[in-house]
Order: sequence, then C-alpha cells, then structure tokens
Amino acid sequence: MSHSTPNRLDDLVARSRRDQAEREQGYREQALKMYPWVCGRCGREFTRVNLRELTVHHRDHNHDNNPSDGSNWELLCLYCHDNEHQRYTDATPGSGNTASTSSATHNPFAGLAGLLDDSDRGGDDPKT
Repeated sequence: MSHSTPNRLDDLVARSRRDQAEREQGYREQALKMYPWVCGRCGREFTRVNLRELTVHHRDHNHDNNPSDGSNWELLCLYCHDNEHQRYTDATPGSGNTASTSSATHNPFAGLAGLLDDSDRGGDDPKT
C-alpha cells in the first residue's frame, strides 16, 4: 500500500460524510418547513428549544429517496424514530434477529411419559 492510499481513503470518507450531512440538512430543512413540528406517532409538539429531537423518517427506509413534495418523509421524535427502525429491523428476514425465529431446544415434558407410566410407579395397578 502506498503512502498516498491512506490519504485518499481519508479524503473519500470525509467527502462522503460531508455529502451525507449536506443531503440530510437539505431534506431536514425542507421537511421542517413543510410539516408542523409535531411527532407523527406520539403527537409530541416541538419548539426551537427542543427541535433537535425531531427527526425526519424516510417511510420507505431509503435515505436517498427525497422527493421535493416530501411524500417519503414524516417527522418523528427520537424515540418514535428509533422504535420505527427497530420494528423494521425485527420484521426484516435475515436481519440478524434470531430470537423470534429460533425454535426451542429444551423440552420440559420430555420425561413426562415415563412418569405417567403405571408400570414405572409399581403399585397402583390393582392386578399386582
């Protein structure tokens, strides 16, 4: 790896982050002008003091889909926005959340048949 490669990578990352921040600033400002400062889920109202807690959510989860009419945006508070993304992640197959899709490995009734078998209890059978 040459000496200039790390600098090129650093420049690329910095430019990418700067471009993303500019895109976000653009659609955030548009959405704040377009919609009332109210969370679309919980109804919490915002003022200039706490406006940083109001986020723009992309309904189709594609952050590059920013139509000028705002049809892919909704304003959500931080908490509702996090909840929405968690619900989306949980509902996406292969998202890494195996807790809801894994099957149980322990069978609490595995020995029940043996416990209920009369011959194992030895004495309850009237023929004995």
